[in-house]
Amino acid sequence: MMLGLLLARAGLEVAVLEKHADFLRDFRGDTIHPSTLELMYELGILQEFLKRPHQEVRELAGQVGKETVKIADFTHLPTHCQFLAFMPQWDFLNFVVEQGKRYPGFQVKMQAEATELIEENGRIAGVTAKTPDGIIEIRAGLTVGADGRHSLVRDRSGLQVIDLGAPMDVLWMRISRRPGDPGQTFGHAEAGKVFVMIDREDYWQCGFVIPKGAAEKLRERGIEQFREEIASLQPFLGERVSELRDWNDVSLLTVKVDRLKRWFRPGLLCIGDAAHAMSPVGGVGINLAIQDAVAAANALAAKLATRSLTDSDLLAVQRHREIPTRATQKLQIVVQNRVIRRVLSSSQPLTLPWPLRMLQRWPFLRRIPGRLVGMGFHPEHVRTAAKISSS
Repeated sequence: MMLGLLLARAGLEVAVLEKHADFLRDFRGDTIHPSTLELMYELGILQEFLKRPHQEVRELAGQVGKETVKIADFTHLPTHCQFLAFMPQWDFLNFVVEQGKRYPGFQVKMQAEATELIEENGRIAGVTAKTPDGIIEIRAGLTVGADGRHSLVRDRSGLQVIDLGAPMDVLWMRISRRPGDPGQTFGHAEAGKVFVMIDREDYWQCGFVIPKGAAEKLRERGIEQFREEIASLQPFLGERVSELRDWNDVSLLTVKVDRLKRWFRPGLLCIGDAAHAMSPVGGVGINLAIQDAVAAANALAAKLATRSLTDSDLLAVQRHREIPTRATQKLQIVVQNRVIRRVLSSSQPLTLPWPLRMLQRWPFLRRIPGRLVGMGFHPEHVRTAAKISSS
């Protein structure tokens, strides 16, 4: 959606396909990081964006055993917004659609599910899509796969996937929030358990981290025991865990960390999770995807306008974005294997590891994880100029 907005802003014709009738899907990434908010500023739409209901978080904190620790500080970032914004992804997407509609070349086709790639003479020339009115063909100078970690586009493309592994999955759920509840909480680690809570004003979005593939065994033990485990981690939720009536109220996120060896074929480019599925560690997936979109728009808009796009241009996008992608995934894998895996397999009471002890002793060090989470390894900046007035 962001790439569509940027290319339409540069005067190109763009069609974004969305297979559903709306964007209302729960438990999608909804952390808007300072790097993304800075892009909003560069596009001149930040103030309008911040008028939408959202929450602002200037520090990330967690609980290890009985100790509450502060982990990341965003208040010193060289950006206009020194905070994480939490906004449901459907509101964010609807906002981007509204901005895109200011440009004549921008269109979003709802209930249009890509089913196959159109290949002609070894080049991807577009897609076929299933709609309520039947199968349609959409032909394009460039087809972009931005359809997530279970990408049909990358599956049909035959591009090679490198699986980097993940030791955990996440069970997501909603539990109601009440006025007297504690403030924002991001993580609670106990021996063998990791529980994440995100304040969504009238409810908590909760994530229960489990070992990879353990969901079925957990279900076999019954929903009642699952409720008891949550209540033991957060006693103030004890009266509310009954809101989880059965396993239909719990959604499984199968965590994957992978990336394509090559992100493109002639006429095709994959970005975001379609090119590199990220771990939920740090909540950076949506922001990395947006950085990909900005880099692609910067590099390809002029080439698309003059119909001079080559494989070398697509390779340049991959090379530009692959370094921050690999660095982010490497850091996530370290956290997964050295922290989360150990916590999930531990049967002993947890103590603060030395990096967290350092963050508590010297608060200025929290700026480092604040920078890594808030801006990433290589924040992008909008360079494509608008071809029409945005008024």
